[in-house]
Amino acid sequence: MTSPQAPEDGQGGDDPPRDLRSVLVTSVLSLEPLDEDLFRGRHYWVPATKRLFGGQIVGQALVAAAKSVDEDVHVHSLHCYFVRAGDPKVPVLYQVERTRTGASFSVRSVKAVQHGRPIFICQASFQKTQPSPMQHQFSMPKVPPPEELLNYETLINQCLRNHNLQEKYQVGLNRIAAQDVPIEIKPVNPHTLSELQKKEPKNMFWVRARGYIGEGDIKMHCCVAAYISDYAFLGTAFLPHQWQHKAHFMVSLDHSMWFHAPFRADHWMLYECESPWAGGSRGLVRGQLWRRDGVLAVSCAQEGVIRVRHRVLESKL
Repeated sequence: MTSPQAPEDGQGGDDPPRDLRSVLVTSVLSLEPLDEDLFRGRHYWVPATKRLFGGQIVGQALVAAAKSVDEDVHVHSLHCYFVRAGDPKVPVLYQVERTRTGASFSVRSVKAVQHGRPIFICQASFQKTQPSPMQHQFSMPKVPPPEELLNYETLINQCLRNHNLQEKYQVGLNRIAAQDVPIEIKPVNPHTLSELQKKEPKNMFWVRARGYIGEGDIKMHCCVAAYISDYAFLGTAFLPHQWQHKAHFMVSLDHSMWFHAPFRADHWMLYECESPWAGGSRGLVRGQLWRRDGVLAVSCAQEGVIRVRHRVLESKL
């Protein structure tokens, strides 16, 4: 284990152009205030499942909670439950309860409501910055830097240029390529469509928000990280089984995050994901978001439902 020694600027100089303002800030996580501690959120991106993306709900709930605490108080943990599927056709109402406001720590409870019923509940704990002589962390995995890797869109286009792909794969890839996802991803070990062998339940990719956020708003970077943390997370638990089964239903049950060090969500971070267990139609995943200077910024955990069908093995592509 090593002790983190953070540079003054946090991560190094890989700022995106300032005129390309991140859509995560301007649209995806933007909330409309309706009353004190009551907000309305709308939807920017809906997955192929036609359910609301859990990361957006977590991110918007954290935006709502953060509006109810002082500027010098920042989130250090959140714990959430997804209790009903979200309806992408209507907005989400976020109700904030100021559970406790203390000298050092404050707790906020957030309920996300649609059609008069809660679809999501969350508790977030905030802390005033406090120095501590006690520090340690694990070491960041050694992987190629993002500049040496291809992004998700390029990898998909390479697959689409393969004329030997079966038609259903062509259709599926074109559908994925058409999605306007507001984050950029560079897999460390990208998987190909023809790979059906058993894999370890581990996954790593570089990730950042598209566009510029800036370094002034620490709270917003945490909200963006909450959005990012749910992307492709639960799928890690399915990796050892994809050669034998097809997932026909995959949805998050709960989601937890712990924020350790300041970071820029519009800078590249390494998302290290692993699944220590799956069973009972559920899978458990854990994740760590590393700054590229080796500092552990965020830890995550999630359990979700994964229902599968037996795969009929097809001829090699």
